[in-house]
Amino acid sequence: MTSVDGATGRPEPTSTESGSSGHPPSGVPVAPEPVAAAAPTAGPYAPGPGHPAGPYAPDGSYPPYAGPPPVPPHLVPESDRLTRFVVRLYDRSPRWVVPLAAVGCVGLGLVYTLASDPTRSAPDAAPSCLLKLTTGLDCPGCGGTRALWYVLHADIPAAARHHFLFVFALPFLAYLFVAWAGRTAFGWRLPELRISPKLIGGFLGVWLAFSVARNLPWEPFTSLYV
Repeated sequence: MTSVDGATGRPEPTSTESGSSGHPPSGVPVAPEPVAAAAPTAGPYAPGPGHPAGPYAPDGSYPPYAGPPPVPPHLVPESDRLTRFVVRLYDRSPRWVVPLAAVGCVGLGLVYTLASDPTRSAPDAAPSCLLKLTTGLDCPGCGGTRALWYVLHADIPAAARHHFLFVFALPFLAYLFVAWAGRTAFGWRLPELRISPKLIGGFLGVWLAFSVARNLPWEPFTSLYV
């Protein structure tokens, strides 16, 4: 039912046509409301465009990485009695015990070197090096004990004559040992020597070249033979 406006003569919609709830009258086309796009799944494991849906969530997201799965108990190797004894003894010992034992081993080596005097061996005595005994060639460590004996007697030229690479590395080895023992036993914080793998590889390469050169039968390499 409509009423006529006297001024314009146009029909005026009643409440039954417009609707009191604000909905448009039936038969009038209405544009669909825009649908908000789903927010991207947070985290680095959200699948990108064209990525198949993940097996953990309906929206294709993956849960955070929780680490590798636990190893089954039957696959974990059981330590032997000696290993368990050493680990238990290490855990119960004071922290200065290991550095003290290392100092004792180094001290015994120095006492043996001083007492044996390797520089005064008989000319016809059999060499103590197995490689030199069987082949007559100097091994990479031949001359090290004699070089240490000369270092302990402050004769650096004679020590370098027997094994100059050992004499070169000895100060660095001594500092590394003192820094480790002091840090472990007393908590000292000495400046740390940063030795890269490339430096170690270079030193081992020089040592290998020195071991080969000292066995060459030509001058001046024969002067390196001990």
